Amino acid sequence: MASIDTTTFLPSDFIWKGLTVTESAAKQILYLLAQDPNVNALHLSVRQSGCAGFSYVMDLVKDPADDDLQFIHKGARLYVPLKAMPFIDGTEVDYVCEGLNQIFKFNNPKAQHACGCGESFGVE
Repeated sequence: MASIDTTTFLPSDFIWKGLTVTESAAKQILYLLAQDPNVNALHLSVRQSGCAGFSYVMDLVKDPADDDLQFIHKGARLYVPLKAMPFIDGTEVDYVCEGLNQIFKFNNPKAQHACGCGESFGVE
């Protein structure tokens, strides 16, 4: 499994393209936020997991961490920790209906491969 070695670089050493939140994803984020008045944003991060290397982690949060970057589309706030950016920079966050399932989908240009079940991704 290949991974990006960020030990020799600080996340602030990179110039970020950012994340794109589609209109569909923004609507779903706003819907989720409306369900709980104690939260005001969705937090997207990555963790080492799965057979391909990394998985996406989404949590509803009240406040961002000090090192979180904020992405806003149509009033929907998405926070991303700076340390996750080397793995997901340039990603489009979408919300799609696939058959009976409705899911957030990540179109990540850094993902070089994914596991068969689609739960994890790897970067080169």
